[in-house]
Amino acid sequence: QVQLVESGGGLVQPGGSLRLSCAASVSIFNINRMGWYRQVPGKQRELVAAIFWSGSTNYADSVKGRFTISRDNAKNTMYLQMNSLKPEDTAVYYCNALWVSGSRDYWGQGTQVTVSS
Repeated sequence: QVQLVESGGGLVQPGGSLRLSCAASVSIFNINRMGWYRQVPGKQRELVAAIFWSGSTNYADSVKGRFTISRDNAKNTMYLQMNSLKPEDTAVYYCNALWVSGSRDYWGQGTQVTVSS
């Protein structure tokens, strides 16, 4: 059974930084794609950043230059380094993983990020 466990969320002041982690219960060595999404109450879940099997990445325009997605295959873990945080980054952040294109994807339970003074 595949499990994704996020950690690293919390309360931070505007301009601060946080690093989110997503630990997978199985190998991510040949994974097709992993990504971070976020959701606020009353709004659709939105893609924040994604990283592909090749190592290529893409980002939502709202986080470009501030967030960095990465992964460590040896630890089966994906990260999201978030810098220069803004109040509008406040959301529940979810980890998503797709091992094989066309198959089902998996979600973590989410971790709350609150940016407030």
